[in-house]
Amino acid sequence: MQRSSKRILTTHVGSLPRAADLYVELQKKESGTKYDEAALAATVRDSVTNVVGRQGEIGVNVVNDGEHSKSSFSAYTASRLEGFTPLDEPRKKREETRDRLQFGAVYEDFRTMCAARPMIQAMPRQRQAFACTAPVRYRGQADVKTDSANLRNAMKRYPFEEGFITALSPNNVALYYPNRFYATGEEYDIALADAMREEYRAIVDAGFVVQVDDPSLATHYDRHPELSIEACRNYIASRVEVINYALRGIPVDRVRFHTCYSTNVAPRVHDLELRHYVDLMLRINAGGYSFEGANPRHEHEWKVWEEVKLPDDKVLIPGVVSHCVALVEHPELVAQRICRFANVVGRERVLASNDCGFATSGAGDEVHPDVAWAKLGALVEGARLASNALWN
Repeated sequence: MQRSSKRILTTHVGSLPRAADLYVELQKKESGTKYDEAALAATVRDSVTNVVGRQGEIGVNVVNDGEHSKSSFSAYTASRLEGFTPLDEPRKKREETRDRLQFGAVYEDFRTMCAARPMIQAMPRQRQAFACTAPVRYRGQADVKTDSANLRNAMKRYPFEEGFITALSPNNVALYYPNRFYATGEEYDIALADAMREEYRAIVDAGFVVQVDDPSLATHYDRHPELSIEACRNYIASRVEVINYALRGIPVDRVRFHTCYSTNVAPRVHDLELRHYVDLMLRINAGGYSFEGANPRHEHEWKVWEEVKLPDDKVLIPGVVSHCVALVEHPELVAQRICRFANVVGRERVLASNDCGFATSGAGDEVHPDVAWAKLGALVEGARLASNALWN
């Protein structure tokens, strides 16, 4: 994993805006609906080429495929894992979160406004529900091989520092696909970890860094109003064990770990504070940690690193532009955020990123594509300003 040895390197969380028609075809593939395989493969290849090229034009250093072979950071696993059965019933509605309980009317207004957008109306919004009904095995070898080839070919056009590919954590697979086969949750965890490990290993063997995405690590507290902080810490500790089991044998310096508070462009006052789980996160066998550090609920948390020692062989990948604020950050503000982290843990151990994906569950339905690309531009310019300050 590259470090910022000569300047602050820039990257992002993974998901970048993709076209609505691509999203629709990807949903067909992941739900088991008939689709044109050759046409979709060509469209994905072209889309990856374009999104990597745009990252190159802006000046991002550590890039990925924008998750353009996936309809979302999580739903793609349905087509890459055996053992899941489509359900006739709709996906289970999530329990009320602490924030929804406090701001119910606001969340409903946001949902209505989002549903009215023309791009959203053009897309199928109800995802196919699945459950685990048989032994879990990984069957996505061809898909991850294609992902790697598409990214490798697209990166040839620019002098990028490094490439990474995102992959879902076993914990989040379990969150979205209920277990109706294994005798215990622990058995299900192990089966999912063994299966997802094949994807992680394939990404690393292809020459890329694997980013393991696990929003549930940080969002569990908000999603379970009945739990105390200590109970959530116990949950997180158990999830760390599952992740490390899935990462066994994979070089630590080829792994990035990402957690966040979900896209959730809405009122948030119940996010679990970083100080309550940072020690547990650092137990994950990863070389870098990606987390929210730019939005109004978490910008102050850079000070946590004044008290918490970052192991010498680790790097931070903090968000310094936000996904939940439409205002595009001024580059000087971005530079200030970067310098705060750099002055605490060392400039070479900071990669500048965004808080969360810009299109984690669709074609830019969370952050408008124009805003997303403008924010990446501000990220790059802010990193340039920070580099000038830190190396001069």
